[in-house]
Amino acid sequence: MVYQPSPRQLSALKALLLAISCIPLAHLGYGAWTDGLGANPIEAITRGLGIWALNFLLLTLSVSPLRKLSGWHWLLRLRRQLGLTCFAYALLHFLTYVWLDQFFDITSMAKDVLKRPFITVGFSAFVLLLPLAATSSNWAIRQLGGARWQQLHRSVYLIAILAVAHYLWLVKRVALLDPIIYALILTGLLGWRVLERLRQYSRFRPLPNRRRPPLVQPVTFMQRPDQ
Repeated sequence: MVYQPSPRQLSALKALLLAISCIPLAHLGYGAWTDGLGANPIEAITRGLGIWALNFLLLTLSVSPLRKLSGWHWLLRLRRQLGLTCFAYALLHFLTYVWLDQFFDITSMAKDVLKRPFITVGFSAFVLLLPLAATSSNWAIRQLGGARWQQLHRSVYLIAILAVAHYLWLVKRVALLDPIIYALILTGLLGWRVLERLRQYSRFRPLPNRRRPPLVQPVTFMQRPDQ
């Protein structure tokens, strides 16, 4: 029997998910308060927030495969919360860069975006994430219409590719293992999505219009007398 939580249980699951989502932020805050983030705390905070934004982005993309494999359709009720958590960490990641790293120097930030590829890619991912967060409400779905809303939110796959590329470009060659793992996970999620689309296409594709061959009537060599 497939597990189906009651509305009260689903609300409890959402509250638990919210509490768990705040743990990384609390850990970074505690580390900053106690000087436990190493020699470069600004870099540790900025990178930590970015990594957790990527974690929640991949978790958001994992909802559909998990729902398909487990039959737990209620997981879709958690996807919006996961997506908004991803945006919250991405926003904090961006604000940390703007405030603690660049001190609101617009000229310096513009040069960074233009001259440093990993900044360009990361900034592009964040800009593309903005309309998805802004249209995450039921009101936005009604205003855009289901088809247009889905078309807009399919850009999450491009955002994930840019985010992983941003991480790969950021780290040094001796520390490529983590971003490579993220790239492999994303490749698996994208591959699953492509297979699902191909399966749906083959299921609903109209059959070729072929003329049915005429039915061959059996040859009667002898006829019964009563016929």
